[in-house]
Amino acid sequence: MKKYILTLLVMTIVSLSVLADDKQDALKAFNTYVNAANTYSNSVTEFYTPSAKIIRQVIKPDGKTVDVLTDTATYVKQMKIGQAGAKLRSYKNNYTNIVVTPISKGKVKISSVRHPSVDNDSLKAYMVFQKQPNGKWMIVEEMMQTRQQIFLKYAK
Repeated sequence: MKKYILTLLVMTIVSLSVLADDKQDALKAFNTYVNAANTYSNSVTEFYTPSAKIIRQVIKPDGKTVDVLTDTATYVKQMKIGQAGAKLRSYKNNYTNIVVTPISKGKVKISSVRHPSVDNDSLKAYMVFQKQPNGKWMIVEEMMQTRQQIFLKYAK
């Protein structure tokens, strides 16, 4: 019985250690992503897996929200186009209230409040990072709120 309890205890400690490392590694990837986005680096598009789930949650004037889903290829194309205008306006995002939550081994959700530099808005955001077979942490799901109504034309 003692061996069973000791084995269970050791396995629990090892599991917690792995999840703690995952949290730190995913947060490091998130911070690298934020830096790349805020410096208009072309590498920002390389943080997404080809099949990432991209959600823009549009906040309508009446306060209701509508989720707009897009595929990664379309999103990356739009991101590349938008970078030039963002750079001209010195647009950046600041993230606060960052919460790192392990989902499973090698998969972590990072929730935050996004503050665009062009206004005083506070918008919900989250990214799910997953460790890839090559060891790189990449975004497999992203949700960001926006008030830009143009996204509604893509809503289903």
